Amino acid sequence: MEVFWYLPTQGDERYLGTTIGRRPATYPYMQQIAQAVDKLGYGGMLIGTGQKQDTWIVASSLISVTERLRFLVAFRPAIMSPSLAVRMAATFDQISNGRIILNVVTGGDTKELAKDGIFLNHDQRYQLTDEFLTIWRSLMQGDEVTFNGHHLKVEGAKLQFPPVQKPYPTLYFGGSSDAALQVAAKHIDVYLTWGEPPAQVAQKIAKVRRLAAEQGRTVRFGIRMHVIVRETTQQAWDAANELIQYVDDETIAAAHQRFAQSESEGQRRMAQLHNGSRQNLEISPNLWAGVGLVRGGAGTALVGDADTVAARMLEYADLGIDTFVFSGYPHLEEAYQVAELLFPRLPVQTPAIALPQQVTSTFSEFVTKTDLLKPQPV
Repeated sequence: MEVFWYLPTQGDERYLGTTIGRRPATYPYMQQIAQAVDKLGYGGMLIGTGQKQDTWIVASSLISVTERLRFLVAFRPAIMSPSLAVRMAATFDQISNGRIILNVVTGGDTKELAKDGIFLNHDQRYQLTDEFLTIWRSLMQGDEVTFNGHHLKVEGAKLQFPPVQKPYPTLYFGGSSDAALQVAAKHIDVYLTWGEPPAQVAQKIAKVRRLAAEQGRTVRFGIRMHVIVRETTQQAWDAANELIQYVDDETIAAAHQRFAQSESEGQRRMAQLHNGSRQNLEISPNLWAGVGLVRGGAGTALVGDADTVAARMLEYADLGIDTFVFSGYPHLEEAYQVAELLFPRLPVQTPAIALPQQVTSTFSEFVTKTDLLKPQPV
């Protein structure tokens, strides 16, 4: 089992629906979270995309201040060429000694996508993602690629230097529509679902497995959700209620209206879990939809004492989930809570410290040929 954490590059919060206790996304704070997550033994850290600090730059800035942490870098295929994305990922992989993994985000919010100049409809965006990943995967494996699709075209493209990870850094991807599932089955290494009840997750896993098998592939599975874990059950539920204590009905209604305008099938499924109501937010044992009242995307949290939350995680693991991408408010303090209370109760896999690559003979030969090692006359 791998447990990842989340880096709040949009700023951090102590309470939802208010600026009280809000922390700006300063670099010292981002570094503080990253170093804590690194030392605590998390398997990786998700850095999201969207209208926030740039994912690639933030992740790159944290390579030298961490030792083992892998960076799950989210990016949108529609706003960069596959050739550029390959060079960026391979460069990051070399500099970090194999510590990049990638979260491919097609995107479902048309208003947000328009801000980046993306005006494709839902299915067109997934067609583009399919073409992008076809090119990307071929380039990463050393092929020279000429491709002429509906949305993308390259001629004679080739990556001139290899990534550290073979055949390429792991690809994560989420999406609940039929178009998204087809892309996952064809290209993706780890399918990432939001935190729906186990029965719904099981149905989704079964469908992706079937579609992948039709492509002659197998896919791993992960889940993206929040977590509120305390020493006692009462303390955990008290913390959950405190998190939304400033959320009023007007804020919930505005958020629910915003979610209804999204083209994302995953967002629709998240919103249906609570339907904009504070009532019955525990939608499955210890699975709480309170975060989704006002937050888009992942809107559920596992809530309870450490033994109970660990047991719920193992129930998801039995379905096929092997990676949990967690977050909590505030992210610095909650990273400690989760590691200290949950890790001793779970078969958590901690990555090894990334060792520097061996210097190839090419540079030594270059130095010898240029006589730089010979004594020079004064």
